[in-house]
Amino acid sequence: MRWFNRLWLSTMWLICGSLSAQETHPGDPSALSRQDSLQAMLLTSKAVRQAIGSIQPSLVTIESFGGVSVVQGRIGGIRKQGEGNTTGIIVSPEGHIVTSTFNFIQQPPVITVITSDGTRHVAEMLGRDDTRKICMLKINANREFPKPDLVPLDQLKIGQWAISLGVGYGDVSPAVSVGIISATNRVGGRAIQTDANISPANYGGPLLDIEGRLLGICVPLNPQSQSIGAGVEWYDSGIGFAIPLAGAEELLSSLKQGEQVFPAFLGILAMPNPDGKGVWIEQVVQGSPADQAGILREDVIIEIDGVEVRDMMQLRQILNRLQAGMEIELTLIPDETQEPKTLKLTLDRPPPPKGEPAPLEVPKIR
Repeated sequence: MRWFNRLWLSTMWLICGSLSAQETHPGDPSALSRQDSLQAMLLTSKAVRQAIGSIQPSLVTIESFGGVSVVQGRIGGIRKQGEGNTTGIIVSPEGHIVTSTFNFIQQPPVITVITSDGTRHVAEMLGRDDTRKICMLKINANREFPKPDLVPLDQLKIGQWAISLGVGYGDVSPAVSVGIISATNRVGGRAIQTDANISPANYGGPLLDIEGRLLGICVPLNPQSQSIGAGVEWYDSGIGFAIPLAGAEELLSSLKQGEQVFPAFLGILAMPNPDGKGVWIEQVVQGSPADQAGILREDVIIEIDGVEVRDMMQLRQILNRLQAGMEIELTLIPDETQEPKTLKLTLDRPPPPKGEPAPLEVPKIR
């Protein structure tokens, strides 16, 4: 809370200075304007502190021990991916916790959680969703845990206050950053975007509204890549993402049951179609869903599930909304016949990029 102490002292000093100026020049309208601005600033600071206080009983610190070696290097010279303490949010009275998959890139075999009362618990990894970069942990204790209030999806508005919160880099007190919601329905409609700083210090932590309700879980995302560490390169850039939990009851229930959700993999390398309609296939990955369905090089994809594929960006947006295991209906124009035909195929999970560990389930601890 050192940040707030400094803000409080600075604000009080400025207010005293403003009031002194007003007493010296009682008729000066600029003195009244300064006083109003500083009082608004003070009220905002108080509201932020209250919002943080309301979420802290549900905020946990996550520790992990051991795991595979990850060689992607350090983030901004600070730390390796998936290394160090991080943050999660309790989402059920039984002790279910949602956090970011980024925190488990090293696939640690031992996970512990420190709750707000300072008690340390052994945690079990349940399910994970690699399309949203969130996962579910579970701790056991002879007590009920508080869970935060969620902001309903219809109340997510561009321009409203957003407060990011998280424990990282060895800090005891959570790091705090204040911004706004800058966009909604990002990354295949899964995420909201904010200019509040989001970095490895708060991946897995909450993004709050000014009332202390949960807007979403802070995660690293990149609309152009589904790589295991994608999105980290944007940290503290003014472009950050959070996954709303409101309306995601079915997903959370699946994660509690240990299910895993992976991004969709079609298995093609596509290019803009020289004729202007659809996307032209330059390469088909051997053994991929596209290969097994009989899609060939130089075929042109024009529709997926009845949605027109106008260009490369449209293809990417469509695939970002899908996930592994889904069956799709794909319409293409074969190079040989030039007559449209429709195929059905089941999307697979993407292979891990070279040098990255496959996203395996963390061993369960009983």
